[in-house]
Amino acid sequence: MTNLQTKSELNKEYKNIKYILTSTMRTKLILTMHESSKNLEELRGELQKPSATILHGLKELEEINLIRKVQKQYQLTSNGVILATNMVKLIENWVSLNNNSTFWNNHYLEDIPEEFLKNMHLLKDVTYIKSTTSDLSNAFNRYIKLISDSQELKIIMPIYSENHFKHIIELLNENKLKYLELIISEEILNSIKLNSSFKKSLLENKKVKILCINQNLKLFLTCSHKFMSLTLFFKDGHYDDSQILIGESENAKKWGIGIFKYYESKLNK
Repeated sequence: MTNLQTKSELNKEYKNIKYILTSTMRTKLILTMHESSKNLEELRGELQKPSATILHGLKELEEINLIRKVQKQYQLTSNGVILATNMVKLIENWVSLNNNSTFWNNHYLEDIPEEFLKNMHLLKDVTYIKSTTSDLSNAFNRYIKLISDSQELKIIMPIYSENHFKHIIELLNENKLKYLELIISEEILNSIKLNSSFKKSLLENKKVKILCINQNLKLFLTCSHKFMSLTLFFKDGHYDDSQILIGESENAKKWGIGIFKYYESKLNK
């Protein structure tokens, strides 16, 4: 989480951030010039505001070294580019959260590393699937269909689920699934060992790599070259199999595989 020094720095800079974000004009000017420099006429056309209002905002931003005027063009300074980039990221993170607010609000998020919570904008195009009273297995069935079309899987599995293991083993036996990398807890590993069928199909299978982590993670993450999926636990500690996020964009897959590698690297250490 954020350390004390960082929190102190955030509080110190709060006034500067507030100065930008509490002004619609200052915010819009920075975002408008994010991709390219603009002259006054172009700014007037995009912002639909009179010249006097725009010039006043430009002067304020010049005074704090966020923009500069080169001939008749207004452009962001280096500081302005960094600020604009992070403003866009903040907006995209907010959009991503809003698109799937029900999913995020209802679940335990502490096992998602902070750096990935900061990059929620990568998930803005994910699909939210929820089981219903008329179809209690909707989320699970969508998940099984996804893994059935994948040749390689990387999975963080926080639960011992015979249903999941049976489907995965079936894919391995049919050679549809050619490689599986599985991060599980010691408790789940011991449960697999007690099941002779699972032990043979998973622990003694050359196509399967088992990584044992010494903590009970509360996220069920699956990654392949085609998709990433995420299911989580309720805040009371119970696993929720009724809601799933599925991402097929490059950004979503990058986010998912990043989390897998994060926990994989902890094991390697």
